[in-house]
Amino acid sequence: MKVLETPISPFQQNAPVVFCEKTNQCIFIDPGDEVEKIIASIEKYDLKPISIVLTHGHIDHAGAALKLSNLKNLEIIGPHKDDKFLLDSLETQGQIFGIQSKCFEPKRWLEEGDLIQLGNDVLEVYHCPGHTPGHIILVSHKSKIIIAGDVIFRGSIGRTDFPRGNHKQLLESIKYKVLSCNDDYCIYSGHGPATSVGLERKTNPFLVDA
Repeated sequence: MKVLETPISPFQQNAPVVFCEKTNQCIFIDPGDEVEKIIASIEKYDLKPISIVLTHGHIDHAGAALKLSNLKNLEIIGPHKDDKFLLDSLETQGQIFGIQSKCFEPKRWLEEGDLIQLGNDVLEVYHCPGHTPGHIILVSHKSKIIIAGDVIFRGSIGRTDFPRGNHKQLLESIKYKVLSCNDDYCIYSGHGPATSVGLERKTNPFLVDA
């Protein structure tokens, strides 16, 4: 499995696309804005989208999911149902931050331990509350890749000063979910450059006691 990142919106959210090199199947993750730019990123590689997956319900990650779903006839999956209040407020979030959006409910919510097939690879769902209560991350053990959303960044962690954020929960999610993976797992975050479990375990100042 490989990852394409296309920074979008004023928030420079990475909007990753994960794809299987054997089958060219791909999944759009967190299409928050600029749908045309995201679609263009897969066309140059002749990738075949099969679904849209959301890590959480903030506008910069979910704002354009419905538009992309309608354009490409794709199901929206995730996040965890505890983020329903955020998806229900997308239109309001969009008005505040200047991103056009509409509220929706995904085809299905994701739970801890759910598996998402992507060609010859499998993404496992970990529920990681803290940044939002319904935040999930996706882990490919075969490819040693973590799609982390806004749980962890290179040298930092997600904000918890949003509605229903919880700093203690976030640290527990990182400690017991993200850091449960081996050091050689690559982390693709919602913002900023990629990193690794090992680098964050050793150098992230927020994880000194993790």
